[in-house]
Amino acid sequence: MTEARFDVLGIGSAIVDILARTDDAFLTANGMVKGTMALTTAEQSKKIYGLMSSAVEISGGSVGNTLAGVASLGGRGCFIGKVGADKLGETYAKEIRAVGVEFHGGENRPTKLPTATCMILVTPDGQRTMNTFLGACTELGPADIDEKIVADSSILYIEGYQWDTPQAKEAIRKACQASKGAKRKVALSLSDPFVVDRHRADLLALIRDDVDILFGNEDEIFSLYQAADMEGAIARIREARVLACMTRSAKGVIVFDGQTTLAVEAAPVAKVVDTTGAGDLFAAGFLFGYTHGRDLTNCAKIGAIAAGEVISHMGARPEVSLRDLLVKNGL
Repeated sequence: MTEARFDVLGIGSAIVDILARTDDAFLTANGMVKGTMALTTAEQSKKIYGLMSSAVEISGGSVGNTLAGVASLGGRGCFIGKVGADKLGETYAKEIRAVGVEFHGGENRPTKLPTATCMILVTPDGQRTMNTFLGACTELGPADIDEKIVADSSILYIEGYQWDTPQAKEAIRKACQASKGAKRKVALSLSDPFVVDRHRADLLALIRDDVDILFGNEDEIFSLYQAADMEGAIARIREARVLACMTRSAKGVIVFDGQTTLAVEAAPVAKVVDTTGAGDLFAAGFLFGYTHGRDLTNCAKIGAIAAGEVISHMGARPEVSLRDLLVKNGL
């Protein structure tokens, strides 16, 4: 197989995160389920924004965060998303390109919809609760997928969130076919337990037919396989015959390769400030390690270091060089 131009090609929602601190009482009063993502309308999003205090705008989106992490580690990343022809879209494209990620934002098929936003409420324990208006992301479709770029990427990385829009599902299927045709790998992030609940059958079929590497936290994987305990979840993952990473917050991560089960501790963090992007950056570290020939334990350790950095500050993208952190930690 020829060497790939990109280590990781991500397809996902290009979203500008708007973050503010709050408390559990605010979430309860506004009918929000702590630690999850809910889809909102433009009007609902505007209302939530009006209730937020001292909000900060930062480019985000699950796949975008992962690609930013891959670039910070020294990897080669490309992102296919969809932004609107507005100021937020211009800012998003400029910021992700500035960190070293090639970005295809739908310029070949422009949309009149605004760039997506996610109102993120962060409670004192660092937990994030997300309210997402998808906007331009809903028009991501098969015509936005460049099959040559897919074939020239070692790993195609996709997010479960894409199953909330019909066109995006078709785009993902097209990309998976191109990736498999080029004998590349496909990785999937489950994204959110509510996403899994909404699309369990589709996601299980995708994993069966196309996925090689699976990422999910404990809640997401238990929900996917409707498992009652860890033993049941592990048994189902083994049946699926995928390389799976189950993140467990402060408990670290469990990695299954179909034969062996590995447990890797979380990286030490002085204070958890904001858990937004923890899973995204773990995936960045793991995929970077995987595409650079590291063993699974080292892949997981790199993921843990990347996740540890991002939860130590507000926002879902690295604030320091992750490559430097690896050197500092002997990796």
